[in-house]
Amino acid sequence: MTLTRPSSGVAGARGAPERSGAGRAVAVLVLVALAALIPLLGPPAALHGTGEAAPPGAGGIALLRTVLFAALCVPAGELFVDRLARTVPGAPPARPRSWSPYAAAAGLLAALGLASVVATGNLVPHSLADIDVGGLYETREGVLALLEVNAFLVAGLCALSGRPAAQVWPLAAVVVAEALRAHPPTEHTPLAGSGLTLVHLTCAALWTGGLLHALRTLRRWPRAGAGAALLGLYARVAAVLLAAVTATGVCSSLRRMPPDTVVDQLTATAYGRTLLAKVLLVAAVAALALWARVRLRRAADPLTACSPARAEVVALGAAVAVSGLLTALPLPIRW
Repeated sequence: MTLTRPSSGVAGARGAPERSGAGRAVAVLVLVALAALIPLLGPPAALHGTGEAAPPGAGGIALLRTVLFAALCVPAGELFVDRLARTVPGAPPARPRSWSPYAAAAGLLAALGLASVVATGNLVPHSLADIDVGGLYETREGVLALLEVNAFLVAGLCALSGRPAAQVWPLAAVVVAEALRAHPPTEHTPLAGSGLTLVHLTCAALWTGGLLHALRTLRRWPRAGAGAALLGLYARVAAVLLAAVTATGVCSSLRRMPPDTVVDQLTATAYGRTLLAKVLLVAAVAALALWARVRLRRAADPLTACSPARAEVVALGAAVAVSGLLTALPLPIRW
């Protein structure tokens, strides 16, 4: 679906044939299925020839972590873009249907799955008898897993309530829990690592979810001027988010892999190979974002920027899947 000029009115935004809506749904399902293959099939491919042992259930854990990250991006992006939309002069009141309740449900299921793994000593449970729920309260990792479960439950209730903006607090709790989980106390300077992850995950969620919701919002707005203004506002903030994601990503990588070992570990370890794939994806995303920004500023119809922006969303989705895979792989050795 291509956004049209104002002369085409609402029909271009809402009057598409029903079959095109079904086609978009099928395309989304295909993209989601392809994205799911990254965490499921990624561990053996990344580990091949490295001599590293695959963690138990790496593919399943990577998929659950991918779902959790995506479930964080969707509501965060909706809150972010809806706030931007309220500042657009003459913005239409129409908004797309919120996906936050569905995202919270998916995040809750993913968090429950990850908590069950923690409750079995980071092994894949084969039956309910293997899961020690009470043991979750006795470990730091278990408490963080329970925090994520409860946070997604509360986020879902907030999304269904009359005050969806209240989701910001449980979503922030998920980000904090993920930042602390990724850097246990046994790690060197864990608070510094958690701080980097906190900023990185927050900016990535706003960037990814924000672009998705911005494009969905434009489909409901018949006025091209308001749509271009919203994209312009998003693009300015996204440039800052990209800079923050890049800076924190580089710093976090150098903490995992000292500078004199980076080149070797990018090709010789599963973590390094996956990180390299993520870097290439982010580079592609940055190029698409630049292309969209150029179109937004210079094209006769600024909304032609939506074409590269849609490709950017797809690439960001792949980056989220690769990030989920990255969390399930063995950490590199500090040579």
